[in-house]
Amino acid sequence: VPAAVEGAITAENAGRIRARIVAEAANGPVYSDAEPILADMGTLLIPDVWLNAGGVTVSYFEWLKNLSHVSFDRMYKRYEEISTRRQLEATERLAGMEFPPDEMKILTRGPSEIDFVRSALQETMSESYRQIYETWRSRELPDLRTAAFLIAIERVAANYLALGIFP
Repeated sequence: VPAAVEGAITAENAGRIRARIVAEAANGPVYSDAEPILADMGTLLIPDVWLNAGGVTVSYFEWLKNLSHVSFDRMYKRYEEISTRRQLEATERLAGMEFPPDEMKILTRGPSEIDFVRSALQETMSESYRQIYETWRSRELPDLRTAAFLIAIERVAANYLALGIFP
């Protein structure tokens, strides 16, 4: 996991890498001339363009929140607490038992803003990787980076067409 500097893996040292997977946790840690060497050795390269997207994604969530001036948890937390409480109370009636008050409090605590952010980030990253992987395999592309770029370019092109910007 090259995570500190750009250009950590080059054509000169790529042949000495013995990892089955290289995850680009830094920006540009694998130079383009090293990529085919790693591929020829059967090393899967997880590109920085995807692996580093978490920070940008969370910044986007923050931007969305600031547009509405309402926190994510404020819109949903109370509803979730009430809904969960109703379910637990029905369970108590059916079972003829009661949850201890401290357990009821823990179980009915609605999601916090960080819960929403983590959940949305996990969903975004999982779904985007699935799309990248499927594009890589279905179109028989050379690597995950090419698949990620292809998806991005196709989305920009589709939006340009929809907006009448191009052609």
